Amino acid sequence: MSDWLIRLAYRLQASPYYGRGKDLLRRLMEDPRSRWRAAFDSVMIVLVLSSVILLIYETRHDLAEYARGFEVFVVGVFVLEYLARMWLFSDSRRIIIEHHERAELAGIPFRLLPLLWAVARRKLAYMVTPMAVIDLLAILATLPILRLFLIFRLLKLFRYVRNLSVFGQVMVEKRFEFYTLSVFVGSIVLVATIAIYLFEAGQPGPHVTSLMDALYWTVITVTTVGYGDIVPVTTEGRMLAMVLVFAGVGVISFATSIIVTAFHEKLRELRDIRVFSEIERLSGVTIVCGFGRIGQVVAERLKAAGDRFVVIDKSEAAIDQAHKRGYLAICGDATDSGLLANLGLGRQASRILCLTHDDVSNVYVTLTARQVSDAIAIISRANRAETVSKLRQAGADHVVRPYEVVARLAAEFIGQPVAFDALYDVVTRSNVVRMEPVAVNEHSWLVGRSVGEIGWEGRRLQLFGVIRPHENPVGTEHEHYSLAGKRFYFNPGHGFHLHAHDLLMLIGHEATLSRFKAQAGRGRLFKRRRYQ
Repeated sequence: MSDWLIRLAYRLQASPYYGRGKDLLRRLMEDPRSRWRAAFDSVMIVLVLSSVILLIYETRHDLAEYARGFEVFVVGVFVLEYLARMWLFSDSRRIIIEHHERAELAGIPFRLLPLLWAVARRKLAYMVTPMAVIDLLAILATLPILRLFLIFRLLKLFRYVRNLSVFGQVMVEKRFEFYTLSVFVGSIVLVATIAIYLFEAGQPGPHVTSLMDALYWTVITVTTVGYGDIVPVTTEGRMLAMVLVFAGVGVISFATSIIVTAFHEKLRELRDIRVFSEIERLSGVTIVCGFGRIGQVVAERLKAAGDRFVVIDKSEAAIDQAHKRGYLAICGDATDSGLLANLGLGRQASRILCLTHDDVSNVYVTLTARQVSDAIAIISRANRAETVSKLRQAGADHVVRPYEVVARLAAEFIGQPVAFDALYDVVTRSNVVRMEPVAVNEHSWLVGRSVGEIGWEGRRLQLFGVIRPHENPVGTEHEHYSLAGKRFYFNPGHGFHLHAHDLLMLIGHEATLSRFKAQAGRGRLFKRRRYQ
């Protein structure tokens, strides 16, 4: 038996299907970011409510055969779910392997009974959890003698409805505070019950004739409900009632403060989970680290372009501002690799913009992102000149120095205010004219044509410059500026020929830019027909 269990454990460990199956089941039942989790929860909610309605109907009516068959099906699903969650709670395979390797290292015989007890102890640890107890009682509610457990089927909704499950988590996490409060309230109820019984029971025509009456009156008074069906007639009893009312107000205030504080903490976690779930269903997401002045402008431009992005910032005020603008946002530290992994860095997220005001944080985020994937596009902000080389070494594809850019523009156009205002309007999009990049693909009719052949004036466009990869031919007759892996040709002449993978920086009206973008992606046949 022992040898068989050991061989089975190692065979399961080596099997790729075992691990994949368990991961798939975990994403289906436990991963809050999985799209399948939402579908599974919806199906289970429908089954729970349907079974409860049938059981309520059965109390005074006879069910048809198909209804009984449906009840058997629902109970079967509940049993399978219970067993699956017990399987996910602990890994028996790992426990067996650990016991076997420990015995081999210590040179002691492998004993089966301690192993079975260790496995059973882990399974029992799951069975005594609150939600597991509710699941078991919901299954037993099918038996006629246990129909009282029907209420536990409704309690199963705490597992599938996120908001209800958060309430349950709050109760569990604040159990020490609630335990302290319960001891305090229990002491008050015990003392007040005995006192009101002693004060009132011996009086002529008393309202309190038993300890149950005294307990009932005490609970109603402490909770400040006060039905008025039992009223103290003695002076001592009335004074006790006044003390209980003030104590009840304090108890309710204390309990309310615990719940409100816990929910405030949980709401942020819920909002983050919602963002993670939405990111999981997207692709080509851009992560914007930092929502300061530069981050806000970048986010605004990304939204205007229809790009998908998520904002990270340490400041709750900045994140609240991002939420008000309708952005996906997370309050957290962008240097946290776990947070970046939850946002799909390297999977759903293909670009990351490091725009925080701290150069050290930008370097750390750049280094973390580059370690995740070599294919991620990283654009980082540098406030100091000495940080540029560090960001390059950390893996940044592009480094932007905003203060230096502004200073150079101011120095360049200090004697030409009109030109400066025009360029500022184009860059900031304060009017209908804008600057947009247009890529030249391999099949575009633009390939091989010179700048003078395109007819920019007829298209109501202005060519600002051309960004060309290093692998493309060099336009030797035109001056260029070196970029990271590219060359930039500012305002090239009419004889400048375009090549595939060039990037045109165009200035023009929104409508003319959109039209040219659509035309640029078409083949040479379109160009030939247009001018015939």
